[in-house]
This record gives sequence, C-alpha cells and structure tokens, in this order.
Amino acid sequence: MLLSWLYVPGDRPDRFAKAVASGADAVILDLEDAVVAGRKAYARDAVAEFLAETHQVPVQVRVNELTGPDVDADLAAVSGRPGLAGLRLPKVESSATVAALADRVNVPLHPLVESALGLEAAYPIASAHPAVASIGLGEADLRSDLGVNDDDGLLWARGRVVVAARAAGLVPPAMSVFADVTDVAGLAASCAVGRRLGFLGRAAIHPRQLPVIVEAFRPADREVARAAELLAAVAEALRRDSGTVVLPDGRFADRAMVAAARRTVDLAARYAA
Repeated sequence: MLLSWLYVPGDRPDRFAKAVASGADAVILDLEDAVVAGRKAYARDAVAEFLAETHQVPVQVRVNELTGPDVDADLAAVSGRPGLAGLRLPKVESSATVAALADRVNVPLHPLVESALGLEAAYPIASAHPAVASIGLGEADLRSDLGVNDDDGLLWARGRVVVAARAAGLVPPAMSVFADVTDVAGLAASCAVGRRLGFLGRAAIHPRQLPVIVEAFRPADREVARAAELLAAVAEALRRDSGTVVLPDGRFADRAMVAAARRTVDLAARYAA
C-alpha cells in the first residue's frame, strides 16, 4: 500500500537519484508524454543506465503507447534491468493488448485508462492477466476525450476505476497527477475527494506535492484510534471464545470492518515516521 509516486521525465537523468531520495514511495521514469520525439532514444539510454542497479524505492517506467511505434524500443531498453520494478502502460483500451504485453515481459504491469473506450473496458483490463498489479486513470487525456473541464465531470470515471480495480482483486488505485504544482490547497482538496471515492494515494510531478499527498491519504489519528479499538474488541472476543464482537459505541463488528481496521493500522504504522 503505497501513497505517493513521483514522475520524472526520462530525459532528465540529473533528477533520477534526487527523485529516489525525495521521500516518494515509488518513482516513475517517463518515456512517454514527458519526452519529445527527438529525445526518445536519449531518454531510453538514460533510463536503462539508471536501472542497471536496484534502488531504495521501486522504480517503474512509463513506456510509450502499446500500439505506437516506440514501445518495442522502450521494452528492449529496460526489460531485464535489475532496477525495473514495473511498467506503466499509457492509453490502454483493451485487455488483449495488456495480455499480449504480459507474455513478452516479466514485471508487474500498471495499465492507465485515458479514454472513454478504455474506461468502458476498465474491468477487463484490470483482470487481463496475473501480471496486472494496478490500474489507474490518465485524467488529462480523459478530460479531453469526455469534454469535461472540472473534477465533477470525472466523478463517474474515477468511481468506475476504483470499482474495477477492487472487483479484479487489485489494490485501490492511485489518483492521476495534479498539474498545478503551486496550488497546495487545491491539491489537498482534490486528494480528499479522491480518498472519499476509494483511491489510495496519488502520483506527483514535483517533490513539493509529496507531503500534501501523504498527509491527505494517511489515516488520521481518530481513524487509527477507532481501528485499534475495534481490533482490541475482536481480540477480547476471541479470548472469551465469543463469536460476537460489540464495540463500546454499540456497533457490531463484522469481518469487513475488521479487515478495514487492520489496513488502517498497518498503513498508519508504515507512515508513522
């Protein structure tokens, strides 16, 4: 359960090590939108060199579009590198393209839905292959395709991706990037909306966004206290050999509540420092 990812352009090797040390839970080296056509080859070489060894946080690579002319060269450059923790797959619109790629590589795959067609296939994409570790939205392209200009227009799309991920047994998805790196309040408000929809974490395009993201998605003290109280009640019920767990506020605790409480406590412990 990771809360923050940091995107770095693949043609900026001077930023790679800084990104790994930024405090992000994972780093994404971008060979797609962040790199212009004339610098693709340079970016591939730079990314491949950086991935020649492992790093202290997972490092993923966003390759170019699976149906485009650059993806084969991307895969040839990064496949088999010790430091490659996964591939981000942009503009995915069918489960077949994901399954075909999974047969060519041996790393976790993270498809991104960025169009209305991809959104319609969200669950098939999420369940396309055991190598699929997560799915997410590419909201800039999706906004353009749907013709919406604000977050309200994306509520249904966001909810659909959350449901598709969970229905496929995947971790809750992370939110797409927030483009305005100066608008801290706007980022926090947007993260709060995403968290209520079921997202877990968010991708960033600048290190200054990372603390805001972690603070927004990390369980609050009151949530942790309630979760710990529930788990203590469950432990006491087990000690008494009772199948019924009643919380101090009178609520009955079921297995779903126990699982959620354990996730909350585990996540809080992870980010306690």
